[in-house]
Amino acid sequence: MTALHHETAADVLVEPDVVTHSTARRALAALRIGVGLTFLWAFADKLLALGFHTGANDQTGAVDRFGPDAWINGGSPTFGFLSFGVPADNPLHDFFTGMAGDAWADWLFMLGLAGIGLALTLGVAMRPAAIAGAVLYGLMWLASFPLENNPVLDDHLIGAFTVVVLAATLAGDTWGLGARWGRTGLVRRLPVLR
Repeated sequence: MTALHHETAADVLVEPDVVTHSTARRALAALRIGVGLTFLWAFADKLLALGFHTGANDQTGAVDRFGPDAWINGGSPTFGFLSFGVPADNPLHDFFTGMAGDAWADWLFMLGLAGIGLALTLGVAMRPAAIAGAVLYGLMWLASFPLENNPVLDDHLIGAFTVVVLAATLAGDTWGLGARWGRTGLVRRLPVLR
C-alpha cells in the first residue's frame, strides 16, 4: 500500500528561502512592480494611443490621442515598430516586416503586454510571465539588430534577464500576491505556474 504525500504550507518555497535579506526582497519587489507597470503602460498606450509613443507623429510633433493609431480604433500595435523599426540590414528583416500589422501578431503582442504586466505587477504567475517576457524581449532584441550602441547588449536583452531573475527569486512574494498564489491548489499541482 502506498501512502499519498500531502504537502503542507511549509513545503511551499517562498521568497525568504531564496533571498534572505529583507532589503534585497524589497528592492526586487520594487523592480518587479516597475517592470510590470512598464508593460501595462505600453499596453495602455497602444490600446488607446495616449500620445506618448502611439499617436505621436515624430516628424511634426503632433499628437492625436485616442485617434486612428489606437488599437481600439483599428490601429495596429505592431505595424510601426515592425515596419519602420527593423533595420534594413537585419538578417531577419523580411521575417519581422512580413508580420507587421497582422491581426495574429497584434493580438499576441497585446495579450503578452497585458498578461506579463498584470502578472509582474501583482506578483502572480511569475514563471509564465518570465518565459513570455523573455521571449517578447528576445524577439524585440533580434528585430533591433544590428544594434546601434553595443554589438550585443541593449535594453531588450537586459529586460529578458531581469524578468528571469524576478521569477527565479520569487520576487512576487514581497509586496505581491505570490506567496498566496503559490499555496493555491492549482499552483501546487502545476508548479510551473508559480
